[in-house]
Amino acid sequence: AEYMGESARCSMEVYQQRKAIALSVAVPLSALVLSKVLLLLWKRLHRHRGEPLCSQTVEGFLGCIGNTPLVKINSLSELTGCLILGKAEFLNPGGSVKDRVAKQMIDDAEAEGVLKANGTIFEGTAGTTGISLALVARAKKYNCHIYMPDDQAKEKVQLLEKFGAIVTQVRPVSIIDKNHFCNMAKRHAQEQGNSIFTDQFENLSNFRAHYRGTGPEIWQQAAGRIDAFVCAAGTGGTIAGISTYLKEQDPSVKVFLIDPPGSSLYNKVVNGVLFTKEEAEGKRVRHPFDTVTEGIGINRLTRNFAEAKIDSAFRGTDQEAVDMSRFLLRNDGLFVGSSSAMNCVGAVKAARQLGPGHVIVTVLCDSGTRHLTKFHNDEYLAKYDLLPKSTGNSLDFVL
Repeated sequence: AEYMGESARCSMEVYQQRKAIALSVAVPLSALVLSKVLLLLWKRLHRHRGEPLCSQTVEGFLGCIGNTPLVKINSLSELTGCLILGKAEFLNPGGSVKDRVAKQMIDDAEAEGVLKANGTIFEGTAGTTGISLALVARAKKYNCHIYMPDDQAKEKVQLLEKFGAIVTQVRPVSIIDKNHFCNMAKRHAQEQGNSIFTDQFENLSNFRAHYRGTGPEIWQQAAGRIDAFVCAAGTGGTIAGISTYLKEQDPSVKVFLIDPPGSSLYNKVVNGVLFTKEEAEGKRVRHPFDTVTEGIGINRLTRNFAEAKIDSAFRGTDQEAVDMSRFLLRNDGLFVGSSSAMNCVGAVKAARQLGPGHVIVTVLCDSGTRHLTKFHNDEYLAKYDLLPKSTGNSLDFVL
C-alpha cells in the first residue's frame, strides 16, 4: 500500500509537470495563431483601394487582352480527319485580334516618349483596329481619330462613335493617292500637336504583339503539337508574328497564307511576283470592289508582312467564305466574321493537302456581330450573286 501510494504521488507530480510545460507552450502558440487571424481579418477589412482581391484578378480592360482559348472546331475536325483549332480572338474585350495590336502600339509609343498625356491617336483602318484603338485610348485617357473607307460595315462606324472616337470616312483609293485613308490619318497627325499616327501596316509593334503574345500562347495551348498554321493577311502582323515564333520552336511547322479575291499576296508567295489579275492594266477602277471580306487582302508589301515565314499559299473565294460562315454557325454555333471564315477555308484546304491526322491552327479574328449589314446580310450579298449556297454538313463548297 505504501509503495502504491508513493507511485501515485510520483505520477501526479509528473502529470503536473507535463501539464505546466504544455500550458507554457500552448498559451503563447494560441496567442500567436489568434494574432495572425486577427491581422488577416484587419487587412481584409482595411484593404487598400486598388489592391487585387486575389491572384486571379487582372488590371481593368487592358488586363483582359490576350490569353484567349484555343478552340477545337468540331465539324471541320471530324470532316477532315485533322485536329483543326481556332484561336478565339473574338473573345478579347474589344471583340477582335486587333486588341493586342492596339495595346502594343500604344505601349511602345509611350515607352518611346512620343505619346504624351491627353494626346490624340490617329489611324487609318478598315474599322476593326480602330475599334480596339478607341477602347485602349479610353482606358489610357487618350483621344482617338479614325480614318476609314466608306464601304465598310456601318456598325463599325457606330461602334467607333459610341466608344468616343472621331470618325472620318473617305472613298477607297490607291495607297499612292494622298486621299487614301492611311495617308490622310498620317498627314493630319503630323499637323496636330501632341498626336501620333500608329501606322498599323508599317509599325512593327503589330508584329511584336503576335510574336510575344499570340504565338507563345498558341504553342503552349497546343502543347507544341502543331503541324500547320493558316492565316490571311491585311497588315501582315498576325501571320508574321505567329509564323516567326512557331518556326523558331519547330522549323517543320508549315505556314500557309489564305488570300481573298483582289489581293496580290498569293502570287507573291507562290510566284515571287506581287500581282493580281484585278490589278492588270485596263482593269483597275478608281473605286474598286474586289471582295466582301474586310480587313484582309492587300496589293503592296508591308514591313509587317515582310517578317512572315510562309511556306505556301491558297486562294480563297468570297463564296467559300460566305458558305463557311454559315456552315460554322449551323454546325458549331460559331458566329464568325469574314476574315475568320476565310481563315477556316484555308484550314480545310491545308487539311486536304496534308492529309488526316495533322494538327492545324488558324485564327478566329472577330465575330459576325460587326458584319451584320454586309457579310451576314443576304440582301447585300444578293447584289454580288453571293447568297449562301451550302445548306448541309458537307464541306463540298470548299474548292
